[in-house]
Amino acid sequence: MTEPAPPSSFPIVRVPARPGPPLRFQLRPVAPSLRSFLATEAGGAVLLLVATVVALVWANSAWSGAYDDLWSATAGWHVGPWSFEMDLHHWVNDAAMAVFFLVIGLEINREVTSGELRNRRTVAVPALGALGGLAVPALIYVAFNAGSPAQHGWGIVMSTDTAFLVGILALFGPRCPDQLRLFLLTLAVVDDIGAITVMALFYTDDLWLPGLLVAAVLVVVILALRWLGVWRLTPYALAGIALWGAVYASGVHATLAGVLVGLLVPSRSSRPVDVAVVPKYAKRLAQETTAEREHLTELAARAAVPTSERLQRVLHPWSAYVVVPVFGLANAGVQLDAESLRTAATSPVTIGVAVALVVGNAVGIFGAATLALRLGLGDLPGRVRYSHLLGGAILAGIGFTISLFIAELAFDDEALIEQAKIGILAGSLVAAVLGSLALRFVGERWPLCSPGADGPPPELPPLPWRPPATS
Repeated sequence: MTEPAPPSSFPIVRVPARPGPPLRFQLRPVAPSLRSFLATEAGGAVLLLVATVVALVWANSAWSGAYDDLWSATAGWHVGPWSFEMDLHHWVNDAAMAVFFLVIGLEINREVTSGELRNRRTVAVPALGALGGLAVPALIYVAFNAGSPAQHGWGIVMSTDTAFLVGILALFGPRCPDQLRLFLLTLAVVDDIGAITVMALFYTDDLWLPGLLVAAVLVVVILALRWLGVWRLTPYALAGIALWGAVYASGVHATLAGVLVGLLVPSRSSRPVDVAVVPKYAKRLAQETTAEREHLTELAARAAVPTSERLQRVLHPWSAYVVVPVFGLANAGVQLDAESLRTAATSPVTIGVAVALVVGNAVGIFGAATLALRLGLGDLPGRVRYSHLLGGAILAGIGFTISLFIAELAFDDEALIEQAKIGILAGSLVAAVLGSLALRFVGERWPLCSPGADGPPPELPPLPWRPPATS
């Protein structure tokens, strides 16, 4: 007969959802359904939609003057003889949006290092689709505005709003297979690379060489930090803020500094030894709960997670739930009176933007992706159908955030900016409706893109569909 095992010196407890002792007084917890909703891209998309509606209502109300006064108010700092000021509109577009582009850079960095962009055959079809979605809309816009000063706005129609795109896909549930979401996310990453390149090359004026030189030095500093194996966020944050200032002073749009930092922050998986050492520090902390051992355990846990992943975890909620909605509030306030709508109805800028977003993306993405499939350059998972691909290509015409952003860069004439914004709003709305209808009603009637080894997709559950609540 074996003897019972001696009792452990520590009681056996269930691991809670979040660490730390509970507060003596707590607010009512958020409902699981709301927590699940806010955890998806759909939450950020709805906040952006709400901000857009608020901006439109505000700009067309009796308080429209307050809307203009708010975003033209200046803010900055003064220290002795040095000062720096911008109006709130530029603080949003030049500074806050750098966080948005930093998150995009981090996403690209992760996908290239350890995600879907490593596999050539997986990337080939969405990448070629993205190139079609960049080229065809631009050509359509130029066809409407050839020979006029408005021709310079061709970059407005070259970007897909990932938040709205993924948000609409999330609302469709099983009728939109996960593989289509993966395809469109990969397409959006390549699309963002193209849009950022266009911004850097074609929408930058009045370069200041000393600022560019300082920016180049700071890029070398970040690369040196990466080469030295620095994994803490603070050095990269300080270098990134300095890089933003240098890029802003150089005349290049300052948000590109965010992209550079996102691409350069280390993203490779940590060494196994860094992961293996975490339990040892945690064991020492359990033996003696001192502040010093707590600090060392915390540092060990952080060192075991890639720097880019930790930075993205911090910044992504701010980007999705604060920066992008505030950007929509600051830029979507277009006056939609009878005169402006009458002008937009005959404006080649408005018509060119709307048609390019809807038709250009549908034809460019679907055509280029289909051609890649037919030529055997790549493949798609077997549960994605051509009708899914068409619906996703139409949804990619939702060119909201970066389209509004480039409209501000492309034109100095306020009238052209307003006409472009009306085209963006109209085209994005039409693309959202048509893409949703295509996925909902045509998504199960066309043949598969490729049958695959797993056979045809199973029957879908009856509507309404609700995503499972997360624990």
